[in-house]
Amino acid sequence: MKLELFDFIDETLSLIEDKSDELDRVAGELEKFFNDSLFIKDHFLNVNYRIKSSESLKEKILRHNFYLKYETPQKLVDDLSDLIGFRIECRFIEDEAKIYEDIVKLFNRREEGGYYSNPLNESISLLLDEKQPQIQKNGFEIYKIDGKYSKEGVVVNFELQIKSMVNVFWGDIDHRVLYKNFNYMLTEDFFRDIMSSIKDNLTMIDRQLMLIYNHLSSMDASSTPAKRAQMKSLLSKIIHDIYIVKVRHEVGFVLDFKKSTDVIVNFVFMRVEDGYGSYSENFLRVMNRLNDIGKSDIDFNNYIEFDREIAYNDQFSRKFGNRILDVLNKDFRWNLFFKIIYEIEEGTNAEDFEGFMHYLRYRYLEVVHRSMEGMKLQDSDRSDIEDCLLMYIYESFYPEASIDFINNCSIATLGNRLLHLIGPLNSYEDWLRNRETIREAIIELGMVQ
Repeated sequence: MKLELFDFIDETLSLIEDKSDELDRVAGELEKFFNDSLFIKDHFLNVNYRIKSSESLKEKILRHNFYLKYETPQKLVDDLSDLIGFRIECRFIEDEAKIYEDIVKLFNRREEGGYYSNPLNESISLLLDEKQPQIQKNGFEIYKIDGKYSKEGVVVNFELQIKSMVNVFWGDIDHRVLYKNFNYMLTEDFFRDIMSSIKDNLTMIDRQLMLIYNHLSSMDASSTPAKRAQMKSLLSKIIHDIYIVKVRHEVGFVLDFKKSTDVIVNFVFMRVEDGYGSYSENFLRVMNRLNDIGKSDIDFNNYIEFDREIAYNDQFSRKFGNRILDVLNKDFRWNLFFKIIYEIEEGTNAEDFEGFMHYLRYRYLEVVHRSMEGMKLQDSDRSDIEDCLLMYIYESFYPEASIDFINNCSIATLGNRLLHLIGPLNSYEDWLRNRETIREAIIELGMVQ
C-alpha cells in the first residue's frame, strides 16, 4: 500500500502542474519589471528566474517534512516562498549592496506584515523589514528577499536573490557539491574547510575582477591612445586564440589570421568613435560574447547566407561589397572573418555586413583625406578627387580580392603611397594632369599585397 506521504507529494506536484501556465506568465511579468527597473544601473547585469521543478519540490517536501507541517497540499503550495526564484546578477560583490539599495528605493510604499510595494506595479511587493544580507546555514552571506505577486485573484510567492558573478559560481558549487551531496554529512568539517577556502579564493578573484574593470573604466576617462590600443590588442589576441583552436579542431590545420582579428576589433570599436557606449562597455560586451562563443561549437563548413539583399549607400561600398560577396563562400579566410563578426555582433548577417562596409569606406576615406590636406580645392573638385581615389582603391582590390588588402598594415601602406602621390599636388589642375599616373600606382600597389 502506498504511503500517505507520497499521495501528499503527488497531489502537490499535480497542483503545481495545473498552475504551470499561470506561473510562466507571472514569472515573465516579474522578469520584465525588474529588468526595466534596473537596466540603467551600471552595476546591474541581468535577471534570471527558475520555476521550482517537480524533482526539486519533491526533495524539499521530504527534506523539510512538509507532509507533517501542512494539512493539505494546497496550503503548502500557497505558503511556498520560492515557487518562483529570481536572481538579479551584478558584476562584483560590493555591487550586491548597491542593487539592494536600488530595490529599497524602488519599493518605498509600506504595506502590512513588513512588505513594501512600488507605484510602478502595485501587484508586486517585497518583504524588506528583514535584515540583509542574511546568514546562510553554511555561514556565508546572501541577499535573499521574499516577494509576493497579487493581481486579479492570482497570488504567487517568489524569492528574489542578488548575486555577483563569483557568488553565482559559488552558489552553484555550494548547491551541487554540498546541498545535493548526501555523503556530505560523513565528512562535514572537512567539506566546510575546503568550501571556505574556495569561497575565500572566489572573493579574491572578485577583487581582481573589480580592479580590471576599474582599470578599463579609467581608460575611458583617459585620452591616452596607448591605453586604448592595449585594450584593442588584448581583445584581438583573445579572439584569435579562441578561433585558432576551433579551426584546428574542426578543420585540421592552423591558420594565422591575427591581422584579420585586428580589423574585426577596429570595426567592433567603431561604435565608440561614433558616440555609442564606451571602450570598457564594448570590451565587456565582446568578452561576454566570446565567453559564450568559447563554449559553443562552430560549423566552418556552412555557407554564409543573408535574409535579404544588401543595401549600399554609395558606389564604392556597392562595388567593394559585391566583390567580397563573390568570394565570401569560396575563400576560407573571408568566410571565417565574417563568421567571427556575425557571432560577436548582435545584428542580422545583412546588417553586420552593411555596417562593415560603412566602416571600410570610412577607413579608406581617412587615408584619402589625409593625403589631400595640402590641396586648395573647391568642394566639388574635392568630392570628385575623393570619388576617383576610392574607385582606384577598388580597382586595386578587385583582381585578387584578398583579405590581406584590408588589414591595418595594408591600409597604412596605402596611406603612405597616397601621401607620396597626392602630397606634391596643389590644385585640381595638378590632379587632372597626374591622375592616370596616380591610378596606375594605386592599382600596382594592390598587386603586391
